[in-house]
Amino acid sequence: MYETMPDHNLPEELIAFRDSIRRFVDRELRPLEKKVTIDGKLPPEVEAEVAAKAKAAGFWLMEVPAELGGADLGLLPLAIFWEEIARTTAVSARDHGIFGPTVGPILLGLQGEMRERYLMPVLRGELKACFAQTEPDAGSDPASMRTRAVRSGNGWKINGTKRYITKAATADFAQVMAVTDPEKGARGGISCFIVDMKTPGVKIGPAEMTMMGDTPYEIILEDAEIPAENLIGEEGKGFALAQKFLNHGRIRHGAHSCGAMARCLEMTAAYVKQRKTFGAALSERQGVQWMVADGYMRLHATRLMVHDAAAKLDLGMDARVETFMAKVTGVENGFKVIDDCLQLHGGMGLTRETPLERYWRDLRSFRITEGPTEVLKTTMARSILKNAGL
Repeated sequence: MYETMPDHNLPEELIAFRDSIRRFVDRELRPLEKKVTIDGKLPPEVEAEVAAKAKAAGFWLMEVPAELGGADLGLLPLAIFWEEIARTTAVSARDHGIFGPTVGPILLGLQGEMRERYLMPVLRGELKACFAQTEPDAGSDPASMRTRAVRSGNGWKINGTKRYITKAATADFAQVMAVTDPEKGARGGISCFIVDMKTPGVKIGPAEMTMMGDTPYEIILEDAEIPAENLIGEEGKGFALAQKFLNHGRIRHGAHSCGAMARCLEMTAAYVKQRKTFGAALSERQGVQWMVADGYMRLHATRLMVHDAAAKLDLGMDARVETFMAKVTGVENGFKVIDDCLQLHGGMGLTRETPLERYWRDLRSFRITEGPTEVLKTTMARSILKNAGL
């Protein structure tokens, strides 16, 4: 198939890495797909078994620095990794726990005593974390954020409500974005805090059952007293921290879209060659041929865009626009391709006999999470026009 051809834009070591994780996915994960529940999870005992295999194979804590026991991968190799594990629905689109606790760039940036209190226990599996930015009236617009943190004694007092927070019900602490100076706006007036979920005044609100099967919750903060040392980084620099977290997620969304497209196109190419209607295979019909060809073009274009954005971030370049493009192109192409693949499978595509419906639900949700397509396009256009000398 096309996706197994050598990629001459990648160095040999990354091609070898890609092939090794692909073999692991094919050998250890795809056979587990029928065991995945409707909410996209493996039974705990199965997940523990395959996680042990992943750790033994060296696929563990992929983005964590080597001195902390991780593989210390940059974003380009991570994008390759994310694409390959997305070629199976045995791994949740939002939780790669099979390959070790997911931490993200904010926690990885903790230093000193904060690192020992929060990051290291997460890496050891002793604590769980969540990220809390979205609010009922401030989803993709952080300038509308209403959660407030004001100085109180030697610390901070936080009031507000966060919504659609993944893993909130099981988290031991949250990375909470809150306004510390309303006069400075989003870029200078938002800070990031670590909030222990057992803090008085912190409670879990209603759950929201989603089409993807996962269940995010509200986090309600009412006069929650937070120690001064639980401010992450500098006061007022929370927006930059959040963008780093979200840029990371946008690369992951784009890469996941590539893996999903590759798997669905692989299945569809095989299916249309054997499925006959009105005396001929579907693969002999021009309309079907064009759908398949269009799918592979979309996959190839998306992969190049994701790799470009990831490589630039690894070089320390300002690639925020490129991450927007990778995410938007990835999820829009991914949804279109998977929708076409499901259509070509007919009624079979609607059943759980294939992973198509799972991929369809995931990619439909990706068009909203980590920044809706429309919002990212608007932000992208503003940046492009600002820097185009117009």
